[in-house]
This record gives sequence, C-alpha cells and structure tokens, in this order.
Amino acid sequence: MSQVELQETSEGEVSLSGVLSFGSVNEALDAMQPLIDSRSSLLIDLSGVERADSAGLALLVEWISQAQQKGIRLSYCEIPQQILAIARVSGLDTVLPIELN
Repeated sequence: MSQVELQETSEGEVSLSGVLSFGSVNEALDAMQPLIDSRSSLLIDLSGVERADSAGLALLVEWISQAQQKGIRLSYCEIPQQILAIARVSGLDTVLPIELN
C-alpha cells in the first residue's frame, strides 16, 4: 500500500497526501520527477500530509534543488505545522518557498 500520493489538481499544481517519512520519500521522489521535468512552475499543496519526519523535509528541499537545476519555479502551500517545526529546528525554514493562500 502506498504511503504517499501525488495528484495533479491543475496545470502547475500538485496535491501531496499521506505520510512523508523515511519509508515513503523514495516513492514520492520518483513520482514527482516527471512533473519537475515537464513544467515551468509547480505549486505543491501539502495540506493532505498526515505525518512527516526529517526525511520528508529533506525531500522538500531536494525538490527545490531539482527545480532550480531545471530552471523552474517551485513553491509549497498549506505546509503542516509538523514540517514547519522540523524546518525551524534544522534552520531550513528560510529556504522553503512558501505561498500563502
């Protein structure tokens, strides 16, 4: 059973749901790759993320890196407080491109 699900909600928007943890980040990384390769911008809605750990945060940072390498604009919205707390503790809260809705 899949722990994480990516769903295109519109051109340039993706909804992520499930668990972002050590056990699911490789699956999510693979699922996002075609979207990063084929878009000029991406907005990733994280409101459906039920739980996350430091591996989940590392995944978000990796997506930013991949997007920058491809020259696309990537941002996140509806980031759960659990992810923001981990980001603050690790000093990564300033590198997450967050859009407020």
